Amino acid sequence: MTLWDVQTKALKQVWGAGLAGAIRTLPPIKSRTVRNHGTLDPSLGRMGALEVRLATTKKDIRKAQRLRYKVFFEEGHALADRRSSLARRDICPFDRICDHLLVIDHAARNRLGQVKPKVVGAYRLLRQSVADAHGGFYSAQEFDIAPLLARHAGKRFLELGRSCVAPEYRSKKSIELLWRGIAAYMQHYRIDAMIGCASFAGVNPLALALPLSFLHHHAQASGEWAASALPERHVDMNMMSREALDLRRALDALPTLVRGYLRVGAKFGAGAVVDRQFGTVDVLVIMPVAEIDAKYLEHFSPAARAA
Repeated sequence: MTLWDVQTKALKQVWGAGLAGAIRTLPPIKSRTVRNHGTLDPSLGRMGALEVRLATTKKDIRKAQRLRYKVFFEEGHALADRRSSLARRDICPFDRICDHLLVIDHAARNRLGQVKPKVVGAYRLLRQSVADAHGGFYSAQEFDIAPLLARHAGKRFLELGRSCVAPEYRSKKSIELLWRGIAAYMQHYRIDAMIGCASFAGVNPLALALPLSFLHHHAQASGEWAASALPERHVDMNMMSREALDLRRALDALPTLVRGYLRVGAKFGAGAVVDRQFGTVDVLVIMPVAEIDAKYLEHFSPAARAA
């Protein structure tokens, strides 16, 4: 006997079969819309059964949190607080103000073999106008980005974060869909620059001397785009000389996401930060839109998506 049957039997005993029967025929409760994206269509692209779209309901956001929990806490080495552990969701205060980009597999099946769409990829997006109204960007907890933002007053920044893809979906198609979604979102809100934290697994910076030194020597942001880790959290990335670097090995040691950022022309802040809660060493990604390789902007643009 299912829990529903037990509850229905109890209702019959207390209130009679009439009310219990009426309850059975009530329509399912729909998840309340909590994100209205105005003229931006939440559905931002599709490849076969996979769709990239913006979350519009609390249920959507919870699904993204569940995926993040599986990737960061069950697969990775993040330490969940009591609330996240009990809910089996990666719950973060910033989720309340961010937009959430999802990749959904509409052909996924549950344990009974029934088709049940599921969230298999996620990104969190925070526009500067929203961040300014709610205390700032998430990355400001690790990096001193205030001078960077001040130098570009009037420009629109977008923070990317909490990127994850389910293990069985870590393919070019899923990553490309996420980037197509970001491109459409970026174009709609006329974003001028993107920032965010990217992570290396592990909390020992010395074990990451090769890739961190590579970013320091070959991809560090300078001039008006320079930024640094907060002084109290700063870990020097200059651990190996430029001459000592094996470039091929250094590139191979970069996480896929960092390598992708680098490919489109991103630069990185000075200094890394150890995030012990998530079991990572973080670097700051800085991507001025005007400096992104034109071929990638064209490839991921909404016009290319339509084609």
